[in-house]
Amino acid sequence: MKSFVLPVLAGLACLASGVTADVDYASQLSGVLSDASNAILQELQAEEATLAKRGIQASCTIRNIAIRREFGSLAPSERKAYTDAVLCLMNKTELTPRSLIPGVRNRFDDFVAAHQNQTPFIHYSGTFLGWHRYYVWEYEKALREECGYQGYQPYWDWPKWMNAPQDSPIFDGSPYSMSDRGEFIPGHPGLSLVPPPGSGNPTINIPAGYGGGCVTKGPFANMTVNLGPIGLSTGVPGPDGGFGYNPRCLKRDVGPWPSQTWCNYTRIFTLMAQTPTIKDFLDNLMGPAGSGDLGPHGGGHFTIAGDPGADVFTSPGDPAFYLHHGQVDRMWTLWQALDPSTRQYALSGTNTMLNNPPSANTTLDDVINLGYAGGVPLPIRDVMSTTKGPFCYIYA
Repeated sequence: MKSFVLPVLAGLACLASGVTADVDYASQLSGVLSDASNAILQELQAEEATLAKRGIQASCTIRNIAIRREFGSLAPSERKAYTDAVLCLMNKTELTPRSLIPGVRNRFDDFVAAHQNQTPFIHYSGTFLGWHRYYVWEYEKALREECGYQGYQPYWDWPKWMNAPQDSPIFDGSPYSMSDRGEFIPGHPGLSLVPPPGSGNPTINIPAGYGGGCVTKGPFANMTVNLGPIGLSTGVPGPDGGFGYNPRCLKRDVGPWPSQTWCNYTRIFTLMAQTPTIKDFLDNLMGPAGSGDLGPHGGGHFTIAGDPGADVFTSPGDPAFYLHHGQVDRMWTLWQALDPSTRQYALSGTNTMLNNPPSANTTLDDVINLGYAGGVPLPIRDVMSTTKGPFCYIYA
């Protein structure tokens, strides 16, 4: 009996130790993020004072800065206002010519199409963070200016809900959520992610979540996904290479394994506190090439999973994408604020995915163009701060 009980007790002790360690990192992470937020506000005040001495009025101040908040912290009415605006965007006429992207059917699709079109240049590249910052901001702007949304883009705090994302306010299927986990399909397989050619990554196997089928509850229960797939693990693209019209339901397979693996408090603390250079930060966020590590960025995407959520090209076709990338931008924003003198304008990488085909290193003078999604072309230097250029926002 002892030979059985002792190993079990030892295993429980290890589990408890791991849980305690993650809780400890949660507390430390909270301190790091608080310090970063305070640093941004202090810098804003200092800049305003400096400009005032020169007779110039600051455009972004602590009095007018927009505050992006965690989705679950919003009041139910605020969450519904957000999802109502997203549904509104889905009922607006598209701007993208169908001669360019045949599958677009609404304004929401303009954003999906822009991401599809530029995926080979905006992932595992020097443009990744800046491009997505501008992209999410233009999406927020469209919700506000075209659909009357009064709030700002919420984010998904990954580790807060890592043990049961399917029960979080994001995916619990209530009228005030981003809809549910997807209808449960008994015995459905998980994902087997075959790496892109030349990446050197191993195949990654992700266990099935608690869905697998169509979303059936909440605001997006009747949503039609029009574009894709292009990069699903099935390897079977939609019409016209995934750019054609391919109406189908929104599918998800929300479950805890990817978040517990890559989005836990320990990992996020490491991301924020132990990555001194932008290359270190990106390697942690994305997972180093060849490691089999998807990082918090991949962990969030594959917590959603499904179709189009698991498709690197078409993933913005799931409205939860924008909460996920709100958190990506939050991490980068606060990481920059911890050492702005070396981080605010730091870049790493080239202008193509995994430098395939080989391309020049990304520079601050390279231009971001979101196409028909919106906005004007901007040099990357103009999107490197959330309180300069076109931006004036911070994360709570």
